[in-house]
Amino acid sequence: MHLAAFASRRGYATVAATARGMTPSSGESAHRIVIVGSGAAGSSIGHQLLNSGRFQPNDISIIDPSKWHHYQPGWTMVGAGLKDKNSIRRQMNEIVDKKIALYKSSVCHFAPENNEVTMSDGTRLQYEHLIIAPGIEVKFHKVRGLPELLADKDAPVASIYSYNYCDKVFDVIRNTKKGHAVFTQPTGIIKCAGAPQKIMWLALDYWKKHNLYTPNDASPIRISFNTGLGQMFGVQRYSKTLDYLRKKRNVQGNFARNLVAIEADHAVFQTSTSASGAPSREFRERFDMLHAVPPMGPWDFVTQSPFADADGLVSVDPATLQHTKFKNVWSAGDASSLPTSKTAAAVTKQAPVLVRNLLQSIDHKALDAQYSGYTSCPIPTEYGKLVLAEFAYNGVPMETFKTLYDQSKPQRAFYYLKRDFFPWVYLNFMIKGLWGGPSGFSKAV
Repeated sequence: MHLAAFASRRGYATVAATARGMTPSSGESAHRIVIVGSGAAGSSIGHQLLNSGRFQPNDISIIDPSKWHHYQPGWTMVGAGLKDKNSIRRQMNEIVDKKIALYKSSVCHFAPENNEVTMSDGTRLQYEHLIIAPGIEVKFHKVRGLPELLADKDAPVASIYSYNYCDKVFDVIRNTKKGHAVFTQPTGIIKCAGAPQKIMWLALDYWKKHNLYTPNDASPIRISFNTGLGQMFGVQRYSKTLDYLRKKRNVQGNFARNLVAIEADHAVFQTSTSASGAPSREFRERFDMLHAVPPMGPWDFVTQSPFADADGLVSVDPATLQHTKFKNVWSAGDASSLPTSKTAAAVTKQAPVLVRNLLQSIDHKALDAQYSGYTSCPIPTEYGKLVLAEFAYNGVPMETFKTLYDQSKPQRAFYYLKRDFFPWVYLNFMIKGLWGGPSGFSKAV
């Protein structure tokens, strides 16, 4: 049955009853737009669609089982003692406009041949257009021993990649007075590829200010950065600066290494797979403090869906964000196959492109908005200074302040953007569909 006829038959009575998380007695419902995920991408897109004035109450729905919406980029600031983690989250009911139907459930099955999504409680939602934006999973369980050590409040192991443990990071930093501090970064898909070293630079500066770190072999604390990458950062312009700082500050760089296990006070690494096909080697490194970043990847319900590419991500056109096979399916944010760094800043440019093209599709017009691959990674190099990496596809710099500053060098003004402005604008405007990143504020598409 066509969705319009289905909706008319049901009169959207079920939709109204299911808004804000209740379950329909009939087990089925219909919406013009169904969005999977209410993180940075899902919230921004849902509210930009609503702000367009093209949709009635409950035309748009969001599926997300979470009670809380987190400003995840702020977890680095929590780990550095600069933010209270409770100040950078909001209840999902508070951030999702009441004109949007919110289902507090998870997705278990997609049926694109019927334009239908089945949720874990058995409810089926039909759609005209589907937007898949559930983010990716942080797989702590993939590092043997890591979940147990994170949960142990006395263990000197922490990670900024979880709301539950990001505040433990600063406790571990403050309690480390000497010895070897090990920081890790995995290869492959990762939320904000700069974050693993952001917390390292802030920890180093904290120890320096407390006379626990000096850039020589006599330093009470020694630091090593173990990354699955072959360099400090994926874009050479910024990697050059960061590697210069690493050498100047006497931080040992161990490249092409992935953390696979923690055994007592030793971190176990394997070398990343090389192009030559050489077998991986294992390294063990003793630590007195460990900041661990586990591997990450798409959720199983995305990987096992008809929408996934070979990597398990939602296969979309890199310019239009429309699915490569199903023309009424779209994706943005971390779950998408877009070949750019996975950051909230990237969403500020992806969301309006997706919304514009979806509306064009509804009107049977050509898709005329294109995403450039823009993303941004603000990397604090100490308390008070920050490198503002901004770039598009293929690592081409796309810098907002290039006429004022050399953004590849640490700048004081950028630090306050990261610490103060970005959290404020994200929580008050971006997730309400009112912020376009470098494009500034807007009320509609």
